[in-house]
Amino acid sequence: MAKPLFRTVRAGDAGVTPRTAIIDIGSNSIRLVVYQGPSRLPATLFNEKVMAGLGKGLAGEGKLSQGAIALAIETLERFAAVAREMEVTSLRTVATAAVRDAANGHVLIDAAARIGLPVELLTGEQEAMAAGMGVLSAIPDADGIVGDLGGGSLELVRVKNGKVRDRASFPLGVMRVAALREKGKGAIDRRVAKLLGQAGWAGKGKGLPLYLVGGSWRSLARLDMEVKRYPLPVIQQYAMSPADITRLVRTVSHVGKGTLKAIPGISSQRAPMLNDAAALLAALLRHLRSDRTIVSSFGLREGLLYEALDAETRAQDPLIVAARAEGQRLGRFAEHGDLLDAWIAPLFEDSPVMARLRHTACLLADVGWHANPEFRAERGVEIALHGNWVAIDARGRAIVAQALWTSLGGGSGAPADLARLASAADLKRAVQWGLAMRLGQRLSGGVAGPLERSKLGEDGAALTLHLAGNDVALYGEAVQKRHAALSTACEREPVLTS
Repeated sequence: MAKPLFRTVRAGDAGVTPRTAIIDIGSNSIRLVVYQGPSRLPATLFNEKVMAGLGKGLAGEGKLSQGAIALAIETLERFAAVAREMEVTSLRTVATAAVRDAANGHVLIDAAARIGLPVELLTGEQEAMAAGMGVLSAIPDADGIVGDLGGGSLELVRVKNGKVRDRASFPLGVMRVAALREKGKGAIDRRVAKLLGQAGWAGKGKGLPLYLVGGSWRSLARLDMEVKRYPLPVIQQYAMSPADITRLVRTVSHVGKGTLKAIPGISSQRAPMLNDAAALLAALLRHLRSDRTIVSSFGLREGLLYEALDAETRAQDPLIVAARAEGQRLGRFAEHGDLLDAWIAPLFEDSPVMARLRHTACLLADVGWHANPEFRAERGVEIALHGNWVAIDARGRAIVAQALWTSLGGGSGAPADLARLASAADLKRAVQWGLAMRLGQRLSGGVAGPLERSKLGEDGAALTLHLAGNDVALYGEAVQKRHAALSTACEREPVLTS
């Protein structure tokens, strides 16, 4: 009998840090991901995939090849051992289209059970639901069509107002497209048109974005970034227009596989499939009539985690949750970020979108504390731009980066490339936030008391700092200078009241 791979965590268990893991047996790859951290957005502790290619034989014989099964079993044995060594407390193994559709899929399921990995064989509808929930986990306000491209199937899901609505699964996985190509020019387009029409999905994306899930489409986005020399190589919420996709179809057909493999983020196994993935995406956009694409780095696995959460936890803002956790991990005082945001908020009449970014910046205000003083500002920019955030686009990352750059001593100028990601007005506002954060940190020393007892305000002419009683002693030279710098940036006069 196989050894148990995980132990159940009970309330009060000492020394146990819960770790959740998912093994995803897909048509193209098998992946193990181990998570730990806040339930709403746990951090990834470990992520490994093996391109087993289980779906390669389906288009012909309808079976998993013996070689693919052998590699899959070897991979599952390793993943089981890793999960045991990492003391995973909850492990879930799921399989999708290739195993579901193969005549001999039970062979792999039985082998996994012997290893100690009972497999949940997801239906096409369950797969679609999980993909939709994954996008909602990362982009809570998503309103459009989710397209999850795997090796064996394509799932389409309508998401709106935080809920998964219509969903469907189609036999249009990227590993099936080559067989369609052999039927001649236009075969892919005709097949997509027929399947979408029969299922009632033709035109369903009119005026809506298509959210892209799946490794092949993420690789296409990497190629687009390379072509455009895009300054921020972060795939989450990267947007492409139908014209971009049309250009990519031409580009992929003329670029050698060696060149594709050299692009960061495009694996040697994915490169040969990009031509098929691009052609399928172009056809899908045409027949859905979607007006743009938005990449989601979250998909089925994250959706399974999100589905398991209670309604209250689901409703939490994933960006704020993650920023608060990072700020507490790297900062000096756990409560400081929320207090700082509340303290500077009276100065700014920000929209809800901007107020959320300001709150994020405040939660991260102390992340440069442990860096060399000469590089604290750079550290802040790095965390804002390159952090593993979701529910924030490139513009939002740039705005937060500017605020941190300024608050950590980088000055009022914009670091390189931020101007390509956000407008001058956005960055000007972020500079003001940064100077206000800088004032609050210097005044308080990073602790709660001075922020709770003092108040910032402005009346159109003066930017007032109110300090009561003995707190007036906190208004030393360094604080005066920062008060003056903020007032100048806001075109106000600095005034101290007591």
